[in-house]
Amino acid sequence: MSGREAAGDAGGGLARELGVLGATMMGLGSIIGTGIFVSIGIATGVAGPSVVVAIVAAAGLAVCNALSSAQLAASHPTSGGTYEYGYVYLNPWLGFAAGWMFLCAKSASAATAALGFAGYTLVALGAPDSAWRVVLALAAVVGLTGLVLSGLRRSSAANIIIVSVTLSALVFFVVAGLPAAVRSGEEHFRAFFESPSGDVRSPIVRLLEATALMFVAYTGYGRVATMGEEVRSPRTTIPRAIVLALVAAMVLYAAVGAVGVGAAGAAVFGSVGTERAAPLAVVASGFGVPGAGVVLSVGAVTAMLGVLLNLILGLSRVALAMGRRGDLPAAVARVSGWRGVPVNAVLLVGAVIFVLTAVGNIRLAWSLSAFTVLVYYAVTNLAALRLPRERRLFHPAIAWVGLAGCLGLAFWVQPRAWGAGVCILAVGLVGRALLRRRGGRGDGAGAA
Repeated sequence: MSGREAAGDAGGGLARELGVLGATMMGLGSIIGTGIFVSIGIATGVAGPSVVVAIVAAAGLAVCNALSSAQLAASHPTSGGTYEYGYVYLNPWLGFAAGWMFLCAKSASAATAALGFAGYTLVALGAPDSAWRVVLALAAVVGLTGLVLSGLRRSSAANIIIVSVTLSALVFFVVAGLPAAVRSGEEHFRAFFESPSGDVRSPIVRLLEATALMFVAYTGYGRVATMGEEVRSPRTTIPRAIVLALVAAMVLYAAVGAVGVGAAGAAVFGSVGTERAAPLAVVASGFGVPGAGVVLSVGAVTAMLGVLLNLILGLSRVALAMGRRGDLPAAVARVSGWRGVPVNAVLLVGAVIFVLTAVGNIRLAWSLSAFTVLVYYAVTNLAALRLPRERRLFHPAIAWVGLAGCLGLAFWVQPRAWGAGVCILAVGLVGRALLRRRGGRGDGAGAA
């Protein structure tokens, strides 16, 4: 299949530009971002030094979900990810639920990443946090939306550069902090199950919440599946790229968590900090290595850019799929014949993120993100269980473990968070019913 071969849907075909390296780096660009610079700190504040266990447990659940996503994407390599899988293998309402939760949660995450990029940039430059923060964030949204509109090949090249800088900064953190972690590790890991925040809940309850929070940090690999129409040889490329991205992230997260707690202690590492500071930069400043804090600030800046870029890519492909099926206006499904880019979907997503960013203080609670993402991947595993035997790449037990893990962890986050998530889902389902009734379209409308 040639690099420009289209997927052949009614709305126009997307160009297959991504190989294993490009797809893997897309996945890493989505994983290595706000997760490693924010959620590890939050989870450490909940679970203390045992956050290392939460990192491994969340990775195990992510592996099950990744394998379910991989075989679904290989069997049905169409843009839209779990939104499409729900439609094809389950029913339209479950498919819509997955797509709606993804769009709501990740649009706010994209705005948060834009504001985080601006904040970290101002810190790195030594500039005061002022109105320029919002202006810089909006400029990033406009610039990266324009980059995505220029075509996937350029977006992929930019992403590889961004991810490479971020990975270099994180490897520096591990290497520079290892001596301090070795010196102080015994002392800092002694109270293994104690919470630095004074949380009086049982260690098991706190560990489960921390695992749910850390799971969010791994879920960027799903971006590879949402772009299934733009991957060469999807049946082999997608599973390899997802697994490679997840394994690399797993090793890096575990190393960063162990070094962070070992070198600074859970109390310091667990402090999420203000909107201007990253926990890793604070910890790195205490390594005694000149410029360590600056290096981590630069890594945070590139990480936020990578997250924003990959979210615009992933969200626009879900919007494209929803437009094809009539859950969004049909114009959203139009694909440019020149560069194979879903222009209207990209512009719509860019506009939504722009508006959310303009508010100036968008901060999606990680517990709410955890709930919505766990619901999304519960649908993924349920769809994987419906795959015909001849299309399965892995044993169904993997999907069953992933489904049970997602549903089990979803309600270990704060009650206010899952309550808000249920309300968001209800609003989306009611809105879909009204849209369908007004348009006179059944659930079978759109691409098959």
